Amino acid sequence: MSLASKFRPLEFPAPLSDKDKGSLLQIARQTLVETIVHDRRWEPVLATGALAARRGAFVTLELSGVLRGCVGQVETRKSLAQTVAHCALAAALEDDRFNPVQAGEISETTIEISVLSLPKPITPSAIEIGRHGLVIERGPFRGLLLPQVATERNWTPERFLGETCQKAGLPADAWKSSETRILGFSAEVFSELEPPAALPSSPQFPHR
Repeated sequence: MSLASKFRPLEFPAPLSDKDKGSLLQIARQTLVETIVHDRRWEPVLATGALAARRGAFVTLELSGVLRGCVGQVETRKSLAQTVAHCALAAALEDDRFNPVQAGEISETTIEISVLSLPKPITPSAIEIGRHGLVIERGPFRGLLLPQVATERNWTPERFLGETCQKAGLPADAWKSSETRILGFSAEVFSELEPPAALPSSPQFPHR
C-alpha cells in the first residue's frame, strides 16, 4: 500500500442539525435526572435519522466550571442516542478520577457532548489544531485526546502528539516511532452553555 492511499484526507460526516444536537443534550440530561435523582431505569426510545447512526461520542460534565466527569466511546455498535445516554451516566458515576455525582449536584451540572467521526490514520504534518482529535496506539497502549483539548491549551501539533502519547502511557516522543499508530478524527462539540437554537423545550422521552 502506498503512502498516498494509506493516508487519505479525513472525511468528516455531515453536520448534525440543531434539532439533533438539542435532542442529544436532552437525552443526556434526562438520563442523569431519571437515574440519579429519581433512581429509576430509563433509556431513550428507538432513535431515527442521525441519532440512529453508529457513532462514537464523549460526554463531559462540569460543576461550576470545573470538570466533574468525562467518559466516551470511540467505536460502538449502539445508536448515537444510546451511546450518549450510556456515556452521560458513565461520566457521572464511573469516572474513577472523581466521586460519583450526587442527586443534589445534577441541577448545577452542565453537559457537553462531542460526537466523533471514525478515527483514521493521519500523518503528523496533516494534523490541524481545533479540527482534529488524536488517538495514539502501540501494542496494548492507547490514548485519546479530543480536539478542544489542544485548542484550549494552545498546543502545537507536536505538543498535541506528545500529550496524547503520554495519555496512552507512552513516552512523549513515541509518535516518532514507526511502531506507533497515529489516528485522527473530527468532533462536533456542543453544550448546554451554548444551546442549539432548536433545543426542544418540552422533550418527551418515555421510560423503558
